[in-house]
Formats: sequence, structure tokens, C-alpha cells
Amino acid sequence: MTNPLELTGRTILVTGASSGIGHETALLLGHLGARVILVGRNQERLAETLRLLNGEGHRVEPFDLSSTDEIPHWLKGIGASSGPLHGLVHCAGIQRLRPLRVLGSAVLQEVMRTNLDAAVSLTRGFRQKGVCAESGSVVLLSSIMSLVGQAGVAAYAASKGAVNAVTRALAVELAFEHIRVNCVAPGYVETEMTAALWSSLTEEQRSHIESRHLLGVGKPRDVAYAIAFLLAETARWITGTVLVVDGGYTAH
Repeated sequence: MTNPLELTGRTILVTGASSGIGHETALLLGHLGARVILVGRNQERLAETLRLLNGEGHRVEPFDLSSTDEIPHWLKGIGASSGPLHGLVHCAGIQRLRPLRVLGSAVLQEVMRTNLDAAVSLTRGFRQKGVCAESGSVVLLSSIMSLVGQAGVAAYAASKGAVNAVTRALAVELAFEHIRVNCVAPGYVETEMTAALWSSLTEEQRSHIESRHLLGVGKPRDVAYAIAFLLAETARWITGTVLVVDGGYTAH
């Protein structure tokens, strides 16, 4: 029986591939046969991800996604040099823990630019002629913070709530171009970014969060599996959805 998650012959770009969910997603896609284009700002860490990848034809593309207006032109160049892309995964993102009393516009704009503006610009660039293959799949990263309330993460929650909304809008708009757009909303996953937030919480707060994850706090590979599912033929009839992968957090 053919593996329905098989990605052999497909080229997929992954942002945030130097660490966390992006790193683990890139490794999984390589095992499934995809050619992976690794994007991030830290070239040394991208090179380490590249070294661990299974298969051939992978490449590193260092890029600062805060330069959102340059993204479509940059993707045009990647399409010209690597051939059309079959998938795009936007794992890069930032989180800033800021209570409302100290949440300034600069922090809010920084978070929105990386988590939302870059997602829109990447999708806009992906749909260009010569960049996207005959059909394509875009997977954006949201968060359960877009679905539940938590103090101190208003900027992050707003950016991820916007990602949920833009996923649905772009799915409708791009369906006529045979491009599917979905997003994954993870719960707390053991990554470097989450560790920074974790260290700022009290033991009581950490215990409360852990208790709400009925299946325990997640691993990056748990989210990577969901991303691979949305990229492959297994999700050929799925677009415009927010796939929650949270160990039961939002089941309460």
C-alpha cells in the first residue's frame, strides 16, 4: 500500500527551520521524501538542520522575514532557482509576554509583523506564477492562545487570532488557483520559545497549565505530524481549517 503521507518529488519551504517546530517539521518532511528549503535568520543553525535531513536536494535560504515587502520578490527568485514549490510552512514566529499595563504599540507591531504580516506576504508570494506548482498547500502556525484567554499574551493572541481569520479568507480566495490554506493551532510545546515563557511563570501557574493538557505538554514532532498531514494528499479535501493540536487543552 502506498503511504498517503508520501511527499517524494515535492519541494516544500519551511520558515523557522532553525529550531523548535520548524526544525522538527523539516526533518519529518525530509523523511517523507520532500526536498526542503530551510528558511531562518541563523545560518549556522540552519546548516545544522540541513546536516540532519534525510535525502538530497535540500537547501538553506537565510532570510529576515521582518522585511515583509521583500518576501514576494525573494520567493520569485527561489522559484526560478529551485523550481516551483508544492508547499509552504510558516513556523517562524515570536512571542512577547507583556501585561496590558506595559504593552506598547512597538511590541504589538513587532509581533503582528512577524506572526501575521509575514504569513500574508509569504502566501502572496507563494501564489505567484513560477513559484507555486500546479497545486499547492500553505500551512500557517496559529496557537491555542487564539482560542482561549490568558493574561499577558494579548499581542501574541491577537496575532494568532488574525492568522486564523486570514487562513479562512485566503482559503476561499485561492481555492480557484488550486491552493489550499490551513493552519495548525498547537498547545504548549517544548520549544526554546516556550521555555522562555515557562521560566517567567510561577510554579503554580506552570502546574495549572500542565494540568489542562490532558495528554501532557506536547513535543515538536506532535505538531510536525499535523503539518505533514495538511501538506500531503491526506488533506486534499481540507482547506480553510484551524487544526487544534493541544493535548486536550481546549477540551475543558
